[in-house]
Amino acid sequence: MSNHILLKPSAVSGHDPETSDYRITAPNVGAMEVPEELKRDCLLFYYPDCEQLARRVAECSEGKVELAEITWKRFADGFPNLFVKDAIRIRNRHVAFLASFHKPSVIFEQISIIYQLPRLFVGSFTLVLPYFPTGTAERVEAEGDVATAFTLARIISNIPLARGGPASVVIFDIHALQERFYFGDQVLPLFESGIPLLRERLRQLPDASNITIAYPDEGAWKRFHYQFGDYPEVICTKVRDGDKRIVRLKEGTARGRHVVIVDDLVQSGGTLIECQKLLATQGAAHVSAYVTHGVFPKESWRRFEGEGSNGAADGFKYFWITDSCPATVEAVTDRAPFEVLSLAQPIAAALQI
Repeated sequence: MSNHILLKPSAVSGHDPETSDYRITAPNVGAMEVPEELKRDCLLFYYPDCEQLARRVAECSEGKVELAEITWKRFADGFPNLFVKDAIRIRNRHVAFLASFHKPSVIFEQISIIYQLPRLFVGSFTLVLPYFPTGTAERVEAEGDVATAFTLARIISNIPLARGGPASVVIFDIHALQERFYFGDQVLPLFESGIPLLRERLRQLPDASNITIAYPDEGAWKRFHYQFGDYPEVICTKVRDGDKRIVRLKEGTARGRHVVIVDDLVQSGGTLIECQKLLATQGAAHVSAYVTHGVFPKESWRRFEGEGSNGAADGFKYFWITDSCPATVEAVTDRAPFEVLSLAQPIAAALQI
């Protein structure tokens, strides 16, 4: 049985159906909120690794999204040999491209397509880049550091204008909110969140009334706490002990609760594991985790494989990720404790503006 979860349209809007509290309002476009007369058909091109997500977007779009094709080949020297099928047919249409920059070697060929599509006389163009991969390299702490988040934002900011104006760029849970200012005026960034997917999944749990949200550090709290104003919270912090960084409890109570650790992304998973151990010692009944982007380089997801425990001391009960990183999704499908919350519905909604 697949562990992919495609939530209903009302669940992925930025507006919580049970309250109008601004503290739990995500910025997401709501499919139900776009007037019918303003909805438009979209041709969605996609990188091959994103095909599964692209098909899910089309399936949940109520016929508004049609998949389009690109031939992805390489010349003998290894450089890309690309062809946009039916290039005449896309003129004056709303066109989008679903990208995955999951490793540096795949970026150039996708940028070639991203720069070409608006120049084919399309009516408007949207780049959907669920995971902005250089988001953690956003600061310069010493002279000589290179903030590659800014570099990638500059590359994206130079997408050519379509006939209808600047390109829209859809990104989910970018690592640092200030990175929105790295993009130039030639594109219109739309910053969405995967948190509404998590909130809907939490409402479906048998122990939904016993959930506490935890943050692995103050940065995660600043990033997400406004979307969980109706949940009890636990905040952890990292302190330095010699050469080690230790996770400690800063505030909140975990005893007897199903504690869900929330962050934007995971790499090695070391911090999440330390948080889980800490929360178990604090008496949590269960510990689960959610990250929008399950990056997991070098198959680090294996550190969590086979858990799905009955108690906090034994590991993670659930580990929720979205399908923003296709290689990870393929690797963890049908493996406990992972569940994949699909971004298909919020992407389909975002393509309507």
